[in-house]
Parts: sequence; structure tokens; C-alpha cells
Amino acid sequence: MSMVLNTPMQVGLRYWSSVHPDRVAVAVGALTLTYEQLEEQANRLAHVFDTLGLARGDHVAALLPNVPFVIVVAWAAYRRGLYFTPVSTALSTIDASYILRDCQARLVLAQGPAKCLLTELPDLVGSGSIAWLSHGEPIDGFDSVESRMAHQSDGPGDQECPGALMMYTSGTTGFPKGVWRPLPDAAYVGPPTFAADLITIFRLDTNSRYLLTGPMYHAASLRAALAVTSSGGTAICLQKFDAEAALHTVMSERVTHSQWVPTMLQRMLRLPEEVRKRYHAPEHRLAWHAAAPCPISVKRAMIDWWGPIIMEYYAGTESVGMSVIDAQEWLAHPGSVGRVLRGVPHILDDEWKELPSGKAGRIYFSGLTAFQYFGDPAKTAGRTSPHGYQTLGDIGYVDADGFMYLTDRMDDMIISGGVNVYPQEIEAAIIDMPEVVDVGVIGVADDDYGERPVAFVAGAQYADPVALEQLVRAHCEKRLGTIKRPVRYVVMQELPRSAAGKMLRRELRRLVNATPMTGPAP
Repeated sequence: MSMVLNTPMQVGLRYWSSVHPDRVAVAVGALTLTYEQLEEQANRLAHVFDTLGLARGDHVAALLPNVPFVIVVAWAAYRRGLYFTPVSTALSTIDASYILRDCQARLVLAQGPAKCLLTELPDLVGSGSIAWLSHGEPIDGFDSVESRMAHQSDGPGDQECPGALMMYTSGTTGFPKGVWRPLPDAAYVGPPTFAADLITIFRLDTNSRYLLTGPMYHAASLRAALAVTSSGGTAICLQKFDAEAALHTVMSERVTHSQWVPTMLQRMLRLPEEVRKRYHAPEHRLAWHAAAPCPISVKRAMIDWWGPIIMEYYAGTESVGMSVIDAQEWLAHPGSVGRVLRGVPHILDDEWKELPSGKAGRIYFSGLTAFQYFGDPAKTAGRTSPHGYQTLGDIGYVDADGFMYLTDRMDDMIISGGVNVYPQEIEAAIIDMPEVVDVGVIGVADDDYGERPVAFVAGAQYADPVALEQLVRAHCEKRLGTIKRPVRYVVMQELPRSAAGKMLRRELRRLVNATPMTGPAP
């Protein structure tokens, strides 16, 4: 492999590929890439981008499971000044095609199996100016990315400039939107912007062995993996979460850092004590969790089990701010998500006035580069205050010591297994059915997932409740990804709405424990 170090891209992957080329950079089960292999593949794929005519600012999307190639795509896109959008493999075909159209992808990379029907995507999206490449097994309608890469140089390109990630997150309308920021300056030299802050916050170095337990199409996992490969460590990714298997990986892979969501912590705590005692990990020094509120009892139990290595951060795909709290601080401030580390917090009332410490209001941040929802100025405005502050949509307060607490959300988002699920998206899928005249969805507590969606459905007059429930369930299994499918369907004669026509979700929450699984509500 040819090597050129005096380029703007020398900081990060390229540097470490020259320092320790044989070190494993990314491992997913038996699949691994050394730093040299990751550098070579990223270069080859970047040259493929050139042959496809991709230009700075274009968008590349990928439907890939947890495989090392995800990191190859991210680094290759970064090398060519492209936006990279990973797409969840758990999405339905309709949801996946929507994101591919919305992000204006010029190239789509995919690998089966996926929830969506990959072969249908070119027709649904419209393949006019889009290149479709498969990774691994052939996919009808897709060319092989390996075949194209084989004919390219494994050395750097002549013109390299930094790109960026554009991750998708759902919003209050229920439609997912890309979080967009301007690309870094073409002459930027330094750690990639998607990694620079995490290297410091996560305390990463060349000896880090970071376990990623979630899917790499999620911002937290992808950014952590890229930060690890920017700092010379090893990113170890699970293909699928299993509580005991995760503990075994922490021990056998000599994990130093790890990342979790509360649902995973709960499942590990439920393992029999004799199973938990089998695993010892003296090198495990930082265990981060985020993505959803963690029950106080679960957090205490984890600290009792693993000790003071438990760390929590509060952030979001929009990256408007970030708070961090360690175990000792949390024990003194149980329930807090920590002090704000990035951005300046502002707790605002309904009239946009700042509230004093201890008073709950809408949480906004300033001090960081503003984001936009790609192609949706109205939704961007809905997350921006008149002052220009921006929010993740949470309600909470900051105490006199500067510790932040979350108390609610501005919208009705359901957080299921660390994934954001929006009622309106589910409702939109169900109301498309001719048999349904009204629908409302809420989240209910779930021991495994934190929350799961429940759908209340009203059918046409004289509709058979049992038959309607079966029809709606079958429709959702086809239309919605697994995490978005309601776990319960309640058929009602009429749903509660205000005089203004707004759904009274509080009434649905009151009814949810009093209604049968099927049949009209009492």
C-alpha cells in the first residue's frame, strides 16, 4: 500500500495505520479489520466514489448490519467530503425508501438480510441518478462494491477534504429527518469533527478496547466507533445483544470501555447470580449508558455490581448540548443526567423567559453550531427558540449545584429499548387502513424495553372488534419495523378527543390498564 502522511487526512485513521498497521481496528464477531486493512479499504472505496462522479456535499446512504464495512464507508465518505447516512436495517421497505429519497442519496450500499425488501428499493426510490451497490452476497438490481473496489488503488486520493455524518432522527410529526450541519472547511486539518470531542469525553487512547452493544446505524454507536479508530484503539461491536454473551465479551476481549442503554443493563441484572459471578473484567474501567432514562433502582444496582465505573451522558443526534455524570456524582444527585459539558443550558418557560434553578421548563442550549433538519425549515424552527437556542425536546431543570434533571418531553415520544418511537408515525400507518376510522398510540411501561407502544383503534360502525384487531396487527407487521409495532391493540367504539379535535392521550393512558386485549373498551 502506498502511504502519504503529509495530507489533511493524516490525523486519525491514516496516522494509526502507519503506527500500528497490524492492530485490529474493528471487530464484529469473527469479522475483523486491522488498521492497515481499514485504511486500504477506505481508500479503495473513496476512489469508487470518484468513478461514480460523487462530489463534495453529495450524500451516501447504507443499509448495513453491524459489520466492519460500516466503518469503511464512513471513513471513505469523510475522505471525499461526502455526507454519510446509515439507515436502520430494521425499517420497513416504505420507511427505508422514504429516508433514501429524503437524504437525496447519490449512492446506496446494502447488505442482506434486512427487514425491508432490498430488491424493491430501486423502484420505490427511483434509480435515475442513484448508484446501487451490494456488500457481500449479491442483491438483484445492485452491483458488487467488492468488484468495483478491486480495481482501485489502495492509496490516498489527490484531493481529500473532510465530510460529515447526517444521521436521521424522528420528530414530532412522526417522519424521520436528517440532522444537517455545514461541512467542515475544505482545508480543515485535525481530528474528524465526528470524533474530536468524544476522544476527550470518553477518555480514549491507543490502549482503548471499546465495546459497542448497539447497532452502528445509531449515532451513539457509530460516532463511538469512529472516535475509537481516530484514537488508535479497537472497536468491538456486538452483532446482536445478548446479556450473558455481552458479559462474556467484556471479559474475554479485555474490554476497557463499553456503551449501553438502560434496557441492556436491566437484562444483565436479571441474569441468575451464579451466572453473573462467572464474569470478571478487571480492565473494564468505564461503562457509559445513555439513549433513555435509566430507572434509579437499575442505576444503583449497576453501581453496586460494577462499582464506580458507571458513567452517564445526555445528548442527542442533533448535538445541541451534552451533560455527563459519574457514579459518585450520581449517588449524591440520584436521577440527574449530570452537569452540562458542551453547550450552555437555558431552561425556558412558555413565554421564552429563563427560569431559575430548580424550576422545570423546556431545555434549550446555546454555544454550539446550530443544526438544521435537512430540507425541513419548519421542523427546525420548532426546535429553535426566538433567541436561536435549540432543543432536543426535553423538559427538566438545573439544580443549584448545576446538575440537570429530565422530567418529561415536549412531545409524546416513546423510548423503546433506547430507540425513539413516535406515536404519530404508527398512527399514520394504521389510519391508512380503510377499516379504521380513528387511532391513537401511547407508550406504556415495559420491563424489558422501558416503553412499548399500544394502539387504540376505532373501526367502522358494527365492525367485529376481534377481526379488526387481527387486521390491524397483520397490517402493522407488514408496514412497521419490529420496534415500532404495538404490543397491544385496544379496539374502541370512539377515541377520546377534545372539543378542538385533539387526542386526549391522558385518557388513553388511564384506560390502558382497564381495557381488554381485544374488544370494545368498557
